Amino acid sequence: MTETAIPPTGEKEVRRLDRVIIRFAGDSGDGMQLTGDRFTSETASFGNDLSTLPNFPAEIRAPAGTLPGVSSFQLHFADHDILTPGDAPDVLVAMNPAALKANIADVPRGAEIIVNTDEFTKRPMAKVGYATSPLEDGSLDAYRVHPVPLTTLTVEALKEFGLSRKEAERSKNMFALGLLSWMYHRPTEGTETFLRTKFAKKPEIAEANVAAFRAGWNFGETTEDFAVSYEVAPATSAFPNGTYRNISGNLALSYGLIAAGHLADLPVYLGSYPITPASDILHELSRHKNFGVRTFQAEDEIAGIGAALGAAFGGALGVTTTSGPGVALKSETIGLAVSLELPLLIVDIQRGGPSTGLPTKTEQADLLQAMYGRNGEAPVPIVAPRTPADCFDAAIDAARIALEYRTPVFLLSDGYLANGSEPWKIPEVTDLPDLTVQFAAGPNHELADGTEVFWPYKRDPQTLARPWAVPGTPGLEHRIGGIEKQDGTGNISYDPANHEFMVRTRQAKIDGIRVPDLDVDDPDEARTLVLGWGSTYGPITAAVRRLRKDGFPVAQAHLRHLNPFPRNLDEVLERYDKVVLPEMNLGQLATLIRAKYLTNVHSVTQVNGMPFKAAQLAEAVQEASRAQ
Repeated sequence: MTETAIPPTGEKEVRRLDRVIIRFAGDSGDGMQLTGDRFTSETASFGNDLSTLPNFPAEIRAPAGTLPGVSSFQLHFADHDILTPGDAPDVLVAMNPAALKANIADVPRGAEIIVNTDEFTKRPMAKVGYATSPLEDGSLDAYRVHPVPLTTLTVEALKEFGLSRKEAERSKNMFALGLLSWMYHRPTEGTETFLRTKFAKKPEIAEANVAAFRAGWNFGETTEDFAVSYEVAPATSAFPNGTYRNISGNLALSYGLIAAGHLADLPVYLGSYPITPASDILHELSRHKNFGVRTFQAEDEIAGIGAALGAAFGGALGVTTTSGPGVALKSETIGLAVSLELPLLIVDIQRGGPSTGLPTKTEQADLLQAMYGRNGEAPVPIVAPRTPADCFDAAIDAARIALEYRTPVFLLSDGYLANGSEPWKIPEVTDLPDLTVQFAAGPNHELADGTEVFWPYKRDPQTLARPWAVPGTPGLEHRIGGIEKQDGTGNISYDPANHEFMVRTRQAKIDGIRVPDLDVDDPDEARTLVLGWGSTYGPITAAVRRLRKDGFPVAQAHLRHLNPFPRNLDEVLERYDKVVLPEMNLGQLATLIRAKYLTNVHSVTQVNGMPFKAAQLAEAVQEASRAQ
C-alpha cells in the first residue's frame, strides 16, 4: 500500500493510497455481508478495481458472540488492476470480541482496528476466552486501535424514531458503513437509495438506517480520533473503454446461461434443488421468465437433473445446478445423459467436503468426481472459470460444447468465485458466438432397398455428434434409454463388438472437442512454469507479479478446459524444467497430468476452506524452483 499526502482542504488531513484492504467482521446477525456489499457497490460506482471475499458460517443463525458465529466480508480496492481480495486487511472493523479474536491473526502490525467498545463487556469476552480486555491489556499495542461505542452512538442517533433499543441496535452496521464511507471518501447516494428501496414497506426503518448511516459519516467528520481520511483514485488505466458493473460469480454465470439460450435460440430449463453455494443461480434465473427461462425447484437432486435431462430431450438447453454432495446424487443421470448423447449443463459450485463438509467454504476437490464419478466409461467435458466475471464466458463456452457435441458438460466453479465479485465489462451481443442449433428435420439414412429412414445415432463426421430430434416431429420416432444402443439405429444391443465400438466412439467424441490452445505468459524465457485451473488464477497471477517484480523469472498458464486438455499442453509442459501446480485440494489435477503426460509436477495444495494468499504462493514457487 503506497501512501501520498494531499494538502488538507479543511482541518483534517487527506492521504492518497493506491490500494486498501478492509475487512468487516461481526456476529452473523450483525449484517456484515450487507455492509460489505454496500461498500463494494459504492466502490464499484466510484471506478476502483476491486475483489471481494465474503466469509460466513453455514448455520442460518450461528450462536451469537461465538467464534463459529463470526461473519466477515473482505474488500480489496485499488487505483490499478488487482486480482485477489488481498492477503491481509489494512483495516479491521470488529463489531464484538469474537470478531476481533477470530480475525486478529490475519491483521499485520501497524494496521488500523476499529472496535465496537460497547460489546467488550465481561460476558461476551469470557465467551471467546478473553480473561482481560484486549483493549486495555496492551495486546493491541502493535496496531492503531480506534475504540468506538458503535451501539451507543447508533441508539443515540435514532432516538427521534421511537424504536426500541433492540431495533435501533440493528442499525449499528449502517453507522459503521457511514464511518468507513467517510474515511475512504466513498459515494453515499447509492446506499441511501438502496436502504429506502429495501425497506420501502417500512419507511420508518428505512429512514432510521439512513440516519444511522449519516451519523456514522458525521462522526468520522467531527471526532478527533479519526484525524486522517484517505482517497483511492479510480482505476482508469485498469479498464479498457466500455460499460462496467460489479458482478459476483453466480450472477455472471446466471447471465451467461441466459445469454447462451438467446445465442442458441433455445429455451433455458433449470432443474435444481437448493444447495449452498449454488442456490443463488436458481434464485436469479427464476426472475427471467421474459427471456424464455423456466426454473423448476425439485424435491431432490435426482429429480432436478432428471427434469433437466427431460427438457434437453424435448429441445431445450437443459441445466442443473448443485455442489459436490449433489453431484454424487446426480451421477446416474449424468451417465444416462452420456448414453443418450444429449446436451446438458451440470453446474457444480464446489465447496469443502467430504459429505456435508464445509457448506460455505471454498474448495476445488470435485475435479476427479467430475472426471470419473460415474459407472462405466462415461466421459464428460469439463470447463472451469477463473474469475467471478469469467463465469459468464465459461457458461457460454460450456453451452457451446454441449450443443455442438451433444454431450453433458461439467461447469466447475467454486464458492470463492460464486460469492466473490469484481468489475465486469458488459459485452456487446454482436461479439458473442453464434450457438444456433440445427434440429433433425427428416430422414438421414437410406436403407439397401432405397427406403429413407431416421437413424438417431448416425453421426456428424466432424464432431461425432448424433442428430437432435425433437419429440413429436413426424417420422423421427426413435428409442431412448440407458441400455446400450446399436450404432446408427439406436436399437437395444448387447453385441460385444458394438458395445466396444460405442464406448470408444463416445470417448473419441470428447477427445475431439475443439478447445483453444493453452496460452503461456512468459516474457522472460523462464525455466519455471506455474500452472493453474479455476479460481486459483487470481492468487497465482498476483504471486507471479510479485516474483517478477523481485527479478525472479517465472511463466504462467491457466487451464479452462480440463477434459479434453488443450492439444498443446504436452508441448508446454516439456518446455519447462519445473512445473508448479497450486490447487485447493490434495493434488487432483496434478494426478491427472502426471498420469497423462508423465510430467513431474510439483504440487502445492491447500484445503482450509479459504483461497490461497499471493505471498504464500510466491514463496512456494521459489522453493519449488530451487528444489533439486
